[in-house]
Amino acid sequence: MSFEISGKLIEKYDMVQVNDRFKKREFVVEKTESNGGMEFTDHIKFQLTQDRCNLVDNVEINDEVKVNFNIRGNKWERDGKVNYFTNLDAWKIEKNQAEQSFDNTPPPSLDDIPPPENESDDLPF
Repeated sequence: MSFEISGKLIEKYDMVQVNDRFKKREFVVEKTESNGGMEFTDHIKFQLTQDRCNLVDNVEINDEVKVNFNIRGNKWERDGKVNYFTNLDAWKIEKNQAEQSFDNTPPPSLDDIPPPENESDDLPF
């Protein structure tokens, strides 16, 4: 299942080569929401893996971004102890673009309408 969230990029970390077959890179998005006159801020850490580690290269700190991600959960056992952990695996990052139109052209007026054609033209009817 895929999820999407928008917020402000506040941290991006260097790529880490975990072992010879696995690399990852983490980044943090700040998400602020208002509810009932109160404001709540979350700091959400995502990870990029393998060939996706460079997806965060094209965005800068404080850019507004949209992140598409999957939730992944793993079970880890060591010395008879079981641990579970969850990762937010990002697979797409886009800068949010302000979709504003700055067209200052005034709407057409009656003066812009062309005059009617001369009715004495050679019409077949």
